[in-house]
Amino acid sequence: MDPTYISDKEYQGMDFGEKPLERGDYENCMFKNCILTHANLSAISFIECEFESCDLSMANVNGTAFREVKFRNSKLLGIHFEHTNEFLFSIAFVGCQLNLCSFYNRSLKGTDFENCNLQEADFAGADLTGATFNNCDLHGALFDNTILEKADLRSSYGFSIDPEMNRIKKARFSLNGVTGLLNKYDIEIT
Repeated sequence: MDPTYISDKEYQGMDFGEKPLERGDYENCMFKNCILTHANLSAISFIECEFESCDLSMANVNGTAFREVKFRNSKLLGIHFEHTNEFLFSIAFVGCQLNLCSFYNRSLKGTDFENCNLQEADFAGADLTGATFNNCDLHGALFDNTILEKADLRSSYGFSIDPEMNRIKKARFSLNGVTGLLNKYDIEIT
């Protein structure tokens, strides 16, 4: 049986918990107000697709391909992006809930995170070279052996990044954000 190929289709208000998304390749498709909580998206390829106001919380993304995919105003709680297909992996997030997501050892070079909630997200071992965190809440996010070179965190807040355990050369921080680089020293800055 040939794999399914779907292009230029819009899915509006669908509940893929009731009727699972068919395995295959989805190119230039739009998903609006769709429910994909706990959905099995493994072995599906999304190419130049957009998810707007969708709930993908706890979806199974083992082997899922995300190539030039944008998520807007969507909920993606607890997704394990480290299990996705690495080939041409490229994503962007605007206004998304990404609490408890794992990007462990994932290459996220140049990825844009805008107005996102990333509380307790795991960026351990991730390559965030040139990534932009624009107005993001990073409370409790884990940065351990993370590459943040040339990353822009000037407008983000709540992060705690140990400069001795992460590569931060040429990363950009606001004066207020510098305290997030000094947390481990337990000092008071007034």
